[in-house]
Amino acid sequence: MLKTLIVDDIAVFRETFKTALRERFPAMTIDEEVDGSQVVDKVKAFQPDLVFMDIRLPGENGLALTEKIKVDYPGIVIIILTDYDLPEYREAALQGGADEFIPKGSLKMSAIEALIERHLAGKL
Repeated sequence: MLKTLIVDDIAVFRETFKTALRERFPAMTIDEEVDGSQVVDKVKAFQPDLVFMDIRLPGENGLALTEKIKVDYPGIVIIILTDYDLPEYREAALQGGADEFIPKGSLKMSAIEALIERHLAGKL
């Protein structure tokens, strides 16, 4: 069973994204976190296979969190979903261990579905 963590401080985005994921992957277990300072503890407790991470969060930013998570859990797939499509953020995300970087403005669920299938085919 695929376990997914959505890390974003915008409730409407989390709910909409969670609904879209559940439509495509009904067996997926989904949890969420709003506060960056709680993400590492949530990862330890929930043990997700996949994390959708925003960059700008209260407490701690998603770029630093991605780096921390990848040190202890290199097998977790982290996809950065952000409103900040800047080359320096993209580079920092990928250097910090993010597996993908997707601007929210160009977010297409068909592309997300393909990414999940590519990275986590054995867990589906």
